[in-house]
Amino acid sequence: MIIISQPIKHSELNGMLPGYFGDMIKAVVDVRKGILGLDAELHADIEKEMLSQGSIQTDLWGINLYPEMDEDDFIEFDSLINIRPFQGNRSRDVLDPIVRKQIVDIVNSLII
Repeated sequence: MIIISQPIKHSELNGMLPGYFGDMIKAVVDVRKGILGLDAELHADIEKEMLSQGSIQTDLWGINLYPEMDEDDFIEFDSLINIRPFQGNRSRDVLDPIVRKQIVDIVNSLII
């Protein structure tokens, strides 16, 4: 597991394959801090580490990255940690389009 705040090359992400899930890498984005946790068996494992480093749970969103896929299929907004009725998100998906855009922007700025 790594947490990045500075950009890494897409090839470094490819180097994490095959990971726990073959062609997919689990990730968690902190939309307030603009950081990205990568490569653990569970989103909750990354979330726990990020919380221990000062992130706030309401800022953390789980995603899956598919490094070998094209732009439209690169990010999948699916994680159990995203189910939070108290934030209006009653799904494993990230429902808020503003949060989705924040996630995409952070991922695109940190994986080049």
